[in-house]
Amino acid sequence: MTEPTLGKDLLGLEGLTKAQVELILDTAEPFKEVSERAIKKVPALRGKTIVNLFFEASTRTRISFEFAEKRLSADTVNVAASGSSVSKGETLVDTARNLEAMRIDMVVIRHGSSGAAKFLADRIRSNVINAGDGTHEHPTQGLLDLLTLRDRFGKIEGLKVAICGDVLHSRVARSNIWGLLKLGAEVAVCGPATLIPPQVVELGVQIIPRIEDAIAWADALNILRLQLERMQAGFIPSLREYNRVFGVTRERLARAPKELAILHPGPMNRGVEIDSDVADGPHSVILPQVTNGVAVRMAVLYLLAGGGPDWRSGGGGDDR
Repeated sequence: MTEPTLGKDLLGLEGLTKAQVELILDTAEPFKEVSERAIKKVPALRGKTIVNLFFEASTRTRISFEFAEKRLSADTVNVAASGSSVSKGETLVDTARNLEAMRIDMVVIRHGSSGAAKFLADRIRSNVINAGDGTHEHPTQGLLDLLTLRDRFGKIEGLKVAICGDVLHSRVARSNIWGLLKLGAEVAVCGPATLIPPQVVELGVQIIPRIEDAIAWADALNILRLQLERMQAGFIPSLREYNRVFGVTRERLARAPKELAILHPGPMNRGVEIDSDVADGPHSVILPQVTNGVAVRMAVLYLLAGGGPDWRSGGGGDDR
């Protein structure tokens, strides 16, 4: 049987097979060790040029990709839309073609429009990695969440994971749902009815209306940020009311029948969807998520570049 490969691009988890998802997670495991070294570098992508093209503000994801690229010895260029020709009206295709004319190897793109990453990938030869497109997908966040759950529980299959909060606007929720279901987890969503897409049940996900019931059911909670910047008025009465009804508090967790793992993709609205004593408490795996994010992104970059299992000896990556 042939080993799975990723192909040219990583645009989402929906289109990946179970074997491809597991390939990324298994490749990320040894890359964790690189980040613990005194000299945090391997030469796996030496000579590759990667452009980070961010049309939306980002701190965690952009910095995580930069760390991953530098630890693989790639050359990196960062382009923020606000300070580039994009703000003067240049189209996405023009930007990409100009970048490709400079002989780049990969583009990491974040964009406010769903489908922007695929639109770009269809038009350039360079590898494209989706760092979040509109409300569609955020595949590397989904992958790092999967890796964090696998580290905590030793497996994904059979786990009960509740995704809580603003599912409607969340690309993280979509990537998590696809990834978790492919690896055999049970998935539920919980939040105000105004923030739960009604068609989510068609994906094989159940809706749990009350946060107390989600906590009683789940092995892990992935708590989503209320994306206030994407909301018009009317989705929730107030932040205080949201916290009262749906906030994950220490008191609510104390009534859980078992110890849960608490995940959050960040940035957190402390005191709204999650209380500080939960975010910083013993249940939380939020900081391991950040650590795993660098390893997962190293794995994705390496695999898309054609890397094989020989990176430890300085190999890996094709000469394209």
